[in-house]
Amino acid sequence: MSGQTCSSTRRLVIAGTGSGAGKTTVTIGLMAALKRRGHVVQGFKCGPDYIDPTYHTAVTGRVSRNLDSWMLDTHTMQEIFVRGSHGADISIIEGVMGMYDGKDPRSDRGSTAEISILTKSPVLLVISAQSMARSAAAIVKGFQLLNTEARIVGVIANKVGSEGHYKIVKTAIEQECGIPVVGYLKRESDLEIPERHLGLVPSVERGELNPLFDRLAELMAETVDMEQIWALAEAEPLHVEPRMFAQVPLTESGGHRDDGEAAGHLDNAAALDKGAAGHPGSRDRAKPDGRVKIAVAKDPAFHFYYPENFELLQACGAELLFFSPLAGQPVPEEADGLYIGGGFPEEFAAELSRDEAVLRSFREAISSGLPTLAECGGFMYLTDAIETTDGSVYPMVGLIRGKVTMQKRLAALGYREITGTQHNFLIGPGEQAKGHEFHYSTFAAEAEYPHAYETKGLRGTKTEGYAKDNLVAGYTHLHFASNPELAKRWVERCREVRAGG
Repeated sequence: MSGQTCSSTRRLVIAGTGSGAGKTTVTIGLMAALKRRGHVVQGFKCGPDYIDPTYHTAVTGRVSRNLDSWMLDTHTMQEIFVRGSHGADISIIEGVMGMYDGKDPRSDRGSTAEISILTKSPVLLVISAQSMARSAAAIVKGFQLLNTEARIVGVIANKVGSEGHYKIVKTAIEQECGIPVVGYLKRESDLEIPERHLGLVPSVERGELNPLFDRLAELMAETVDMEQIWALAEAEPLHVEPRMFAQVPLTESGGHRDDGEAAGHLDNAAALDKGAAGHPGSRDRAKPDGRVKIAVAKDPAFHFYYPENFELLQACGAELLFFSPLAGQPVPEEADGLYIGGGFPEEFAAELSRDEAVLRSFREAISSGLPTLAECGGFMYLTDAIETTDGSVYPMVGLIRGKVTMQKRLAALGYREITGTQHNFLIGPGEQAKGHEFHYSTFAAEAEYPHAYETKGLRGTKTEGYAKDNLVAGYTHLHFASNPELAKRWVERCREVRAGG
């Protein structure tokens, strides 16, 4: 692929006045309503969140992507946006927290506002109109004036008490702010988005939330002016010169093809016989085409991956083999590397713990030297055991000595500046990347062990993770596009090990 690529000419950022304003409800509703009208819709999420993109993907049928102006440089973030929007009629970008909330309270760095400016996207502001009338105009006016480069083109009023209440709010905002209020949603208890942590991904994949998506589409059609929203979404194309992903072909679904996404658990390796753990000595190290094969655990227990991490691995010469530990599939025997992403292993701890053949396949593959990255849920899976919130303890793979304990409160949340260690084959001492942490568990090691990273966040610097031989594991989620050398180095290490190096 050469020359410039450009985005579609219709896009909207759905911003909120704060967390809880209703961004996700409005975003999902708009996506569902637009798709019903026959449009191809592409979803995006500002920031590092994995949960909301799961909703987007379920509603639109296209893999949603994260746009992050802190973890990634401007050009890379714009390239991800343009690639992702390829083939779509309209792109809907869901914001994070309040519109101006980001990495630094003194600037818009990493905020929804900054993403809207860098992607040249008009903004639809969602406000909670509960218990207010004319005051709603003051809120909207403040958001307009804080940074005039962020172009707010319309408002949706959420949690209104009645149509009469909506008319009051609409009149005040349109008179004082000079922009249209394009619709509203009433305070309706049956429209609450389910808890975003436990069990969300499985419930989405099973289709249990489809009735909610359908209801939201219906309500949008009833109380929101979809024609006006379509008109407000008009924007100039964003032209970007392909760089980081220039070697990854575009598809009509907006980037790489994830063959496991549609099928859920992935059935792409006929050689994966249920329960048949591969013996390290039987691994075929002679690949005539020179491509290395990296096995990716992909199912409701291990679900959180950035699509760009896959694409960069593919661009460096990797073929991805998706498999489902939860469905009883062992590590593929032909794998040269192994990627175990985040997710909810604690939700499936009993099932994962019972399948000794699959557990053994992980132990043997990693012990044989398979270059492995395990992030968050993947890291938890490789420890001795997971203790759930009800006190039950489930044995896991047992390569990392120690126990994970689940708790009901968040244990860590936030961006991380990552520096490697001498034990880390992906990122060494003095080398840096960016990522984030988000988990409800803690890990207690049985003894001292070599750390994978030094991470810096709002609460200071700490050592994190586990690194030994060809295993790198920890709570930190890495974004390879923050340092593409990680993908290159991983593929090179896979090739070296395959050759007997």
